[in-house]
Amino acid sequence: MAKEQINTLLHIMEQLRSDCPWDAEQTHDSLKPYLLEEAYEVLETIDDKNWDLLARELGDLLLQIVFHSQIASESGHFVFDDVVEHISKKLVERHPHVFADKKKFSAEQVQNNWEHSKLKSENRKSILDGLPKSMPALLNAQRMQEKAAAVGFEWDNIKPVFSKVEEEWGEFKEAFEKDDNAAMTDEFGDILFAFVNLGRFLQINSEDALRLASAKFSRRFQAIEQHFNYDSKSMQEASLEELDRYWDEAKKQE
Repeated sequence: MAKEQINTLLHIMEQLRSDCPWDAEQTHDSLKPYLLEEAYEVLETIDDKNWDLLARELGDLLLQIVFHSQIASESGHFVFDDVVEHISKKLVERHPHVFADKKKFSAEQVQNNWEHSKLKSENRKSILDGLPKSMPALLNAQRMQEKAAAVGFEWDNIKPVFSKVEEEWGEFKEAFEKDDNAAMTDEFGDILFAFVNLGRFLQINSEDALRLASAKFSRRFQAIEQHFNYDSKSMQEASLEELDRYWDEAKKQE
C-alpha cells in the first residue's frame, strides 16, 4: 500500500511540473527556503506534541524531497528511486550490529561507530567534515562536540564542564571591564560553546532548548500585549514595573 501511495505522489508531482506554471518554474535553488520552512514546521509540531498535525507536516517535508527528485530526474541527474536506494544502502552499511555481525552495542557506541564509518566511507580528512555551513550555530556546535567526542576528545565527567563554563564567564567579565568589544564578542561565543557542551552532557539539545525558551517568551510577551489591546504606544507609556506585573501574571497562568 505504501509503495502505491508513493507512486501516486510521484505521478502527481510529475503532472504538476508539466501543467502548473508555478511548479514548472521552480528550481533546486528556488525551493531552498521552502525546504527549511517545512523542516522547522516539523520541529514546531514535535515541540507542541501535536501528532495529528505532525503527520501532515511530515508530508509537506516529503513533498520537498519528491519535488527536488523530480527536478533532478528531468535533468538526468537522478530519480527518486536513487534517493531511496542511497539511504537504504547507507543504513545497512552503518548498522552492521543489526544487519551483519549482530553485536551488542550501546546507543553511544552506535553513534561513535556511525561517525567513524562516515569518515572512512566518504573519504573525509577530518571527522568534523560534512557539517553544513548553513546549519544553525547552536546545532553546529553540538554536532561538532559530538563528533569530537566520538574519537575520545571528551571529559570523563561533568565537573570540568561546569568549571569550563565558569572559566569562560570570568574571561567575558574581564573583557567587559576593559570595554573591549572584540574580546567580549569572542568570549561570549566561548560561553555559548561551553553551555552547549554542558547541555550535551545533560542530554539537552541546545537548539531545542533555545527554541522552546523563545516560544515561551513570545507567549508571555503577547499576553502583555493583550492587556494593552496590542497598542504599542500604550505599552511604551507604561512603566517597567507595570509591564513586569503583567509578565508575572502570564507566567503564573502557564
